[in-house]
Amino acid sequence: MRIIYCDSVFDNRVIEPDYEEEKKSAINAGFDFSLISFEELTDGNIATALRFVKEVESKEFGIYRGWMLTPIQYQNLYNGLLKKNIELVNSPTEYKHCHYLPDSYNRIESKTPRSKWTTELTDDSILKLTQEFGDSPIIVKDFVKSEKHNWEEACFIPNASNSDKVKSVVDKFIELRGDSLSEGLVFRQFEELEYLTKHSKSGMPLTKEFRIFFANKKIVKIFDYWDEGEYGEAKPKLDDFIDIAKNIDSKFFTMDVAKKKNGDWIIMELGDGQVAGLPDNADRNEFYNKLKENALQQFV
Repeated sequence: MRIIYCDSVFDNRVIEPDYEEEKKSAINAGFDFSLISFEELTDGNIATALRFVKEVESKEFGIYRGWMLTPIQYQNLYNGLLKKNIELVNSPTEYKHCHYLPDSYNRIESKTPRSKWTTELTDDSILKLTQEFGDSPIIVKDFVKSEKHNWEEACFIPNASNSDKVKSVVDKFIELRGDSLSEGLVFRQFEELEYLTKHSKSGMPLTKEFRIFFANKKIVKIFDYWDEGEYGEAKPKLDDFIDIAKNIDSKFFTMDVAKKKNGDWIIMELGDGQVAGLPDNADRNEFYNKLKENALQQFV
């Protein structure tokens, strides 16, 4: 099995520095690796992006570990690697299933905050949607990301019925996302989560959240989501999440879960495992060893 990493902007034969430690751990675990150009890929130059990926003689499975891609960019990468006889573990459809919240919402609805979305960015469409939440607090994001580090200005809306506040937060969110805005807007019921600490840079409230990596419906590793704050002995209750994972249309994905103030555990969102980051304090050797030795054996 092969790991596909992004190269450095400054030297196409050197890995992106943020993934250097991951690469060492992958090699130690027995994976091969190849480098691609993220810049060429996102510019649509597929052949150039994959020029240093050698074609293999017999079909080989691969895992992309790099920056987020749009579904179209991922499909281009997937098809380009197929020509090299390398098949990424998640198909383009499976990638989109976990990358876009609306695509997987019906699979996690029972354990995630109530959510509504629209691709129509007019004031009328937005206010009609937010009115469905009454006077409850909500947050806004696009189909992939929020602006949570701009919590007060571009993420949190204390009262969904306050149209002026809705418009000001949404306008700022759209401004900050700019060309990176993914598809449309998602509004989610705000849930009171167990407090952890304040982010040392943005001041955003951090809560007890965990990132669970699944491969072939099995747990690979559970990480503290934040590198700041004292987590103590709190760990998510996994039975319900494992049952939900069985119905997710992906072979390699993440499930971010959080503890509510009342002690219940909920799903914050899913993500494709190939573009989900590892926390700074993660044991990368353990992660890649478990990925190789246990969960992905059927692919090798």
